[in-house]
Order: sequence, then structure tokens, then C-alpha cells
Amino acid sequence: MESDRSNAPLPLEGITVIALEQAVAAPLATRHLADLGARVIKIERVGEGDFARRYDSAVRGGAGTHFVWLNRGKESVELDLKSESGIAALRRLIAGADVFLQNLAPGAAARLGLGADELRADHPGLIVVDMSGYGDAGPFRDRKAYDMLVQAETGLISVTGTPDTMTKTGIPSSDIAAGMYALTSVLSALFRRERTGAGARVAVSMFDATVEWMGHPMYMQLYGGKQIARAGLGHAAIVPYDRYPTADGDILIGVQNDRGWDALTRVVLGRPDLADDPRYRTNIDRVSRRAEVDALIAAETKRFPTAELDRRLAAAGVPAAQIRDLAGVVDHPQLDERDRWREVDTEVGPIRAVLPPMTFDDVELAMGPVPALGEHTEAVLREFGITDDDRA
Repeated sequence: MESDRSNAPLPLEGITVIALEQAVAAPLATRHLADLGARVIKIERVGEGDFARRYDSAVRGGAGTHFVWLNRGKESVELDLKSESGIAALRRLIAGADVFLQNLAPGAAARLGLGADELRADHPGLIVVDMSGYGDAGPFRDRKAYDMLVQAETGLISVTGTPDTMTKTGIPSSDIAAGMYALTSVLSALFRRERTGAGARVAVSMFDATVEWMGHPMYMQLYGGKQIARAGLGHAAIVPYDRYPTADGDILIGVQNDRGWDALTRVVLGRPDLADDPRYRTNIDRVSRRAEVDALIAAETKRFPTAELDRRLAAAGVPAAQIRDLAGVVDHPQLDERDRWREVDTEVGPIRAVLPPMTFDDVELAMGPVPALGEHTEAVLREFGITDDDRA
């Protein structure tokens, strides 16, 4: 029997989050919290707002792509945090919240009277998440921490690209890493508070999050004493694992074990001689003959049209993928046939957005509107008992 996805509560219903945030990392964390049902009140600068609003204006000719991606389901409240009344209003909002998450420069929140120790002294059940570029101590504490810069400092750029050219990743990986660890920390802290009643102070930095993601290359350096080579679409430790030509294009093939090598050569390509050749029997053997193996596979794959080879590889259980551009992703049958697209309202009109990755059987996660700057200021402040006189 199908689950009823209309009546079950969202996982974080009843949780209120105050977000003093901008850019990517913190808004990503709080957008997921909003999708999960939390009420997220986003604090923005008066008249300016989150500068990600203006990274571009590509969405229906008016809204920024980063902003609509990262800020649906939130309420926008403008506050002047350079004024005593603005700080007082924010403290009133935090007093009624479960979570306060901020990504100001290190030390800035404390200078505003919004440090974790001060807030939690008055509200011991509050969960405070401080996000930063490099952490709240150390020689890099006060450095600018844009995504590309953190990718460079953590070694991510050094292992990304071709043998001749380093490159950053095509998405803001360090921002996303920090955002996801912040999300995990909030969920963990809420779970612990249910058992103990105690809140928490959690610190998450882009630097630490990205260093964690450097696991395999970092351990190769620690214990192998060497920097892994940049391999483009290839893999430093696995062969064949790369882009191979077809009769009308190309395809990615990633053989991760010796059974896969046997299936690729014997079943897909019809070359049992390669399957049985002792020079290529193990992955270690193949890595030692990388150029030779890649050339042999390329000579065979180019006999097949891409679609046919893709079908043969899938049927044989050999990992492979077509290389799609973003137009191909938007029209991907895996999204279409699973009904993964929804419509989300914005100030420039409705847009398409993909459902959150977390899929619950009994409830569809929320995908609320993307707020206009200050859209909820008056309603939220009145709700929290903040009058015009308080804001004077």
C-alpha cells in the first residue's frame, strides 16, 4: 500500500532557525533545514540583503541563480545591525528560536553581543552554529575565504584537472562541504537536546570540511609519501577508468575490480584474449601499463555508437556513463520518470526546482517560496512583539 504523503508532519516542524547568513555555505545548510520543515528566518541587511541576490540576474531576467537555489522556504527580515535597536530586535528573535546560525567574519558576532557563550547563558537550550572560512583560531583565521581560495589551501585544486593544468571544481565544493556539515551538526544537536535538554555551540569551517573531503589523496601523502597525479577524467589508482571514444562521441567507463575487467573485455567488447592476458589480469598490472591498456580499450570502444555501447555496458554490469552537458541533465530521464521536478514561487515568478535529495516515504519535503528582500520584516517583528517604537 502506498504511503500517505499528505498528512504526516515534516521532520523539523516546530523548529525555528534564525540565520544571519550570506553567500553559499550557511544558506545551503538552512535551506535544507527549511526543506525539512523548520521555520527559517533569514536576517538581511537593510536595502541590500544577501549579496548572493546579485551574483547574476539569470532567473526569469531578474533573480540570481545562487539565491533561488539556496533560499527557498525562508522568511526575509531586514535589520540594521549597526543600530542598537536592530541588535535588540535580533536578540528577541533568537530568544524565541531553537537554532541560531551565522557566518559573519570570525569574532564579528561576539562583538555584536551575539556570541555563543553570551546567547546560551540566557538560553541554555539554544543551538548556536558559527560558520567560518578557516576556523576561529590559527594564522588563517582572518583571511578571506572564498570557495576557490579554500580549494587551493586544502589541496583540492592540486589534485583536480589534467596532468598539465590544475583547476578548481565546477561547483563551490568547499562551500557545499561546510554547508552539509553545518546541517549535520544542527540535526545532531537537536537530537541530543531531545535527550538532555542541553543546547550546543558548534563551529564549522570551510577549510576543515574540505580537508576532510581530501581523504584518499591526503592518506596517499601521509603514508605513501607522494602527491597523487592529476588524471583528468581518469583515476590515479584504477585502470581502465577514463573517457573513451565511440563511433559518434565518447563515453566514461570505470572498471573498479578485476571482475569488471573480465566483463568489459570478454562480454562487452568480445575480446576474451584481453580478459585472459596475464599482463592485464589485476588492477595493479593494468595501472602499471596504463597507456597501453587505455589504447587497447579505446581501439575497441570506437567500433560502437555511444547509445549501443552504453546499453551493452549496462547489461554486463560494467560501470559507465554518458557525458551530459547541463541541458542533458535538465532533460535527464532519471529525473523525469521519477517526477523529481516541482514549481517554486519567487518574486520574479514560478521556477522549476529539483526535489531535495532526502526522500521520505510518508511526506514530501517542503519547497517554499524564495523570499523577496524584507518580505516578512513587518509580520515577523510584530509576531515577536517588536514594535515601531522598539525599532526607533
